[in-house]
Amino acid sequence: MDPRKLIEVLSVAERLKDTTRHCYTKNGRHESVAEHSFMTALMAFYLKDEFPEADIDKVIKMCLIHDLGEAFTGDIPTFDKTKANEIKEKELLENFVNSLPDAYKEEMTALYKEMTERKTLEAKIYKAIDGLEALLQHNISDISTWIPLEYELNLTYANDKVVFSDYLTKLRKEIRNDTLKKIEENKL
Repeated sequence: MDPRKLIEVLSVAERLKDTTRHCYTKNGRHESVAEHSFMTALMAFYLKDEFPEADIDKVIKMCLIHDLGEAFTGDIPTFDKTKANEIKEKELLENFVNSLPDAYKEEMTALYKEMTERKTLEAKIYKAIDGLEALLQHNISDISTWIPLEYELNLTYANDKVVFSDYLTKLRKEIRNDTLKKIEENKL
């Protein structure tokens, strides 16, 4: 990639460092989209032994780019996101991807298509990780940062995303157990 183009592309991605998510960090600061993407990619890396038949490098790429559209729209929590929000984000992201050199444009377009269709093992793993990381972060954050809706969401969210894998189903169960423990400790 031409050095000037690389600088422009990274300047767009850098916005995700300041684009906050609904969730908080352990120390009470809003988490950034970039931090979430980093953690999903790290989770993928650590899952490679659980999915030897998967192209984990592809999953890591999916994790790194999955929220890039939020550099243009900001983060809208899943429970607030409308179809119109999704269409606008997709349009702005497509414009960005189409501005890239052909090799990157083609690879990213193919990855986004695969991620949307969620038919491949890699796309299923990425989508499960995306949901599970959000749940993990909620369990790490102080419960005082949760909104009432999250007490139920942390018990049910991503259940449908993990059913294809015994390992991810077990991980989801462990996360749910941590949520229940956190809620119970908060009652005391």
